[in-house]
Amino acid sequence: MADEARPLRPAAVARKWLEDPRVGYSGDLSPDASESERQTLSSMVMPGARVSLAEPGRVVCSLRVRAPLTDADGRWHAGAIAAAVDNVCSAVVFTVVGEPTVTVHYSLSYFSPAHPNEEVEMEGRVVSRKGKLTAAAVEVRKKESRELVAIGRQWATPASPTKNNKSSKL
Repeated sequence: MADEARPLRPAAVARKWLEDPRVGYSGDLSPDASESERQTLSSMVMPGARVSLAEPGRVVCSLRVRAPLTDADGRWHAGAIAAAVDNVCSAVVFTVVGEPTVTVHYSLSYFSPAHPNEEVEMEGRVVSRKGKLTAAAVEVRKKESRELVAIGRQWATPASPTKNNKSSKL
């Protein structure tokens, strides 16, 4: 098998997807319109993301808060933070599981606001695995001051049924 035909390692795919969410987990730009529609929110909250580390069980990336993603008070919108944290959680779980997942539980705590043009760093880690479930946690910090912006926690399971997971049971 030629090197080009070999699938990308999960950490490399996660890096590529965070930096350009239009790229599916296949590692290629998806010609399928429905896939591209599903990536619209990710593409809106993650432009300019730079991944500094992607390895099995850990992803670190940074991005600048964009003005269109702020609320009426000029702070990074809570929904945009939630979408960005969800993306990092999904990516870090992908580095371990090696396939797309669905979220079965998600929680987010907010601590301090970030403002337009402020750079934030998101560090995601896989913190537990139990059967088909994988838990990830993401810390969002202001890059310059290291002040905590938010912490997200997510439990995920593979999105597609496997031989041993043919029903909706986890």
